[in-house]
Amino acid sequence: MTVMQEIYDVVVIGGGPSGATAACDLATRGLNVLLIDKAGRIKPCGGAIPPRAIKDFDIPDHLLVAKIRSARMVSPQDARVDMPIDGGFVGMVDRKDFDAWLRERAVAQGATLEAGTYDRLTRDGDGMARIHFTLKSGACGASADSRSVRARAVIGADGALSRVAKDCVPGASKIPFVFAYHEIVEAPEISGEAYDAMRCDVYYQGKLSPDFYAWIFPHGNTASIGVGSAEKGFSLRGAVGELRAATGLTGAKTIRTEGAPIPLKPLKRWDNGRDVVLAGDAAGVVAPASGEGIYYAMLGGRLAADAAEMLVKTGDARALATARKRFMKEHGQVFMVLGIMQYFWYSSDKRRERFVSMCRDPDVQRLTWQSYMNKQLVRRDPMAHVRVFFKDLGHLFGLVAPR
Repeated sequence: MTVMQEIYDVVVIGGGPSGATAACDLATRGLNVLLIDKAGRIKPCGGAIPPRAIKDFDIPDHLLVAKIRSARMVSPQDARVDMPIDGGFVGMVDRKDFDAWLRERAVAQGATLEAGTYDRLTRDGDGMARIHFTLKSGACGASADSRSVRARAVIGADGALSRVAKDCVPGASKIPFVFAYHEIVEAPEISGEAYDAMRCDVYYQGKLSPDFYAWIFPHGNTASIGVGSAEKGFSLRGAVGELRAATGLTGAKTIRTEGAPIPLKPLKRWDNGRDVVLAGDAAGVVAPASGEGIYYAMLGGRLAADAAEMLVKTGDARALATARKRFMKEHGQVFMVLGIMQYFWYSSDKRRERFVSMCRDPDVQRLTWQSYMNKQLVRRDPMAHVRVFFKDLGHLFGLVAPR
């Protein structure tokens, strides 16, 4: 093992959107940052980037492989509801290129990047954290070298099954997951009824997912066809195959396949009260019901960076708890509402049918898009919320027939 005596202000473990954002922010502020990323890992992801993310995190236009102008909800009985975006768009990215660009930006700002895998955290005699990791080398990662470095603060952004979280943060193993799987395929050259290069299709059908949804998301020259479910034994690959067959995409060339667990509830605690704070999937910040995670991951990385910087500068470990407090203050209510929605509306095909029918309503569409695009609940139109509430009750008690 190579023991490195250099002390980093912050070691960030995991180079996805959360970790790369944290490393970039910290390096920009002049801190000495090491970013450890497991090379070659691509998370299954629809790739949606709302306007708030583009603005807040300076995402350049060239990374957007598609600009979505509408979404289509498909019910168990194949009812189709179009939800156009009025005067805006949702950007789509390919995580293979997007994540790599974020890491490169962090390096350009002064962060050190190492391609390696976190092994464990120990303490030196003075109590400072020592991060042990296996450094990959060679064109195919054929050889490996064990390294260790010292850190004043650690950000665990190593995904849903975070080893940092399990090693350092109490209760980190108690978190619900949806398992996601998707296939990146060559997109049809011509848009049609089954596939539109400017539309995201979301399938709320029990045969494709008993407790979540399936999707077809355009990525420019490619498309993501995927499904999520928490039900053990459910065939995600089989569901994707069925969806491809139903939409005429069976013959589309498959470029790559990816699968991973996705957390759907923020952890109750994100730090160890000493020098470790979590971010992104490791902290459970993926939106229930939608499974959206990129914006929340990047925000979580930024808040973790703020907390880590405060710890380094003040030595006050209480600073670490501010990451979760700030996140939940801004988005906790949204996560609660989405969690209730997923628990109720996704529980049966009968309820899914009514849920898709609700999406026809102009008030529902407008409030949904405004909340999604801006990442906050819409409060300026209270009467619209009242109308949606009573319509929701009508669907809930079967007083409104699905269309």
